Amino acid sequence: MIIASVADFREAARRRLPRFLFEYMDGGSYGEVTMRRNAEDLANLALRQRVLRDVSTIDLSTELFGMRQALPVALAPVGLAGLNARRGECQAVRAANRAGVPFTLSTVSACPIGEVASAATASFWFQLYMIRDRAFMRDLLAQARGAGCNALVFTVDMPVPGSRYRDYHSGLTGTSGWKGAAWRAAQAMARPDWAWDVGFHGRPHHLGNVAPVLKGGSGIEDFMAWMRNNFDPAISWRDLDFIRAEWDGPLIIKGILDPEDAREAARLGADGIVVSNHGGRQLDGVLSSARALPPIVDAVGDALTVLADGGVRSGLDVVRMLALGARGVLLGRAWAYALAARGEAGVTRMLAIIEAEMRVAMALTGCTTIPAITRECLA
Repeated sequence: MIIASVADFREAARRRLPRFLFEYMDGGSYGEVTMRRNAEDLANLALRQRVLRDVSTIDLSTELFGMRQALPVALAPVGLAGLNARRGECQAVRAANRAGVPFTLSTVSACPIGEVASAATASFWFQLYMIRDRAFMRDLLAQARGAGCNALVFTVDMPVPGSRYRDYHSGLTGTSGWKGAAWRAAQAMARPDWAWDVGFHGRPHHLGNVAPVLKGGSGIEDFMAWMRNNFDPAISWRDLDFIRAEWDGPLIIKGILDPEDAREAARLGADGIVVSNHGGRQLDGVLSSARALPPIVDAVGDALTVLADGGVRSGLDVVRMLALGARGVLLGRAWAYALAARGEAGVTRMLAIIEAEMRVAMALTGCTTIPAITRECLA
């Protein structure tokens, strides 16, 4: 299969992954209205084409949280991504490091922090949920500091997991015991390439960061039960004091959709926020990230660094998000599809595609640097 776009990676991933893994990565919550809006609202943004400008030299580099990087993008935290390819997060961090962009390791990754740190050639970011067990959180943060992580992405829009119908239909959740295991095993056997490369050679198949505290086992069902019982619905802004006491590096609050919440994050000393609806996987029916982004940028000004994610499937979409006011863009499903389809080489290729598409979009809008991409670029 010829790969020319993120959409091609998605199709290749669909063909290679067992159904329960693909639907987990690809799906959203409830009727998936917000997930569709994320992509549609970006696609509906018209750019101003400008001509007869010297665009012979284009610089895509930028600085985020004191670190210079080659592109204004980062790989977003994606749960279970390490099951998409053999020791998947290790492959992805190598690709990100080589491309000069940040990789963000999810709390619920297959590969633990230490293993990813051993594979990395540069520092990476770590993502954390608020968990009832504060001692466990302290330990994770200590591991992240020890691994040289240079930013913490604190996800706040998941006090409870969203309801994702596709996961019930695929057998990832809702069918427990031997029936659920047999259903997923049958799906894996229907994808022999994945079964051999990941299912057989990619062991252990547990979530490395949380496996030590799972009770009764470390499989997918054990993780889902642990997540339902241990994500903390009592989380409040006061909990940022706990995070700050344990983490002295850049703190990025992920899951902001409202200007009031953005102002509160700035007031409490966050270094950055991610305007995000969790890829349409939490509360369905909320604003798309593209719609939510401009009022939030206006609300906080330069008080903190505003990043965004949601529906970004091309370098053109990255330029659109930057034009709306984001300083950087997190890629989620884009890298997860690429990893599932082609492993480390796929993530490398995906980032090259994003870069090439950005260069074309910037040239045809007359922008030669990242700071030049402003709302003036929108028609």
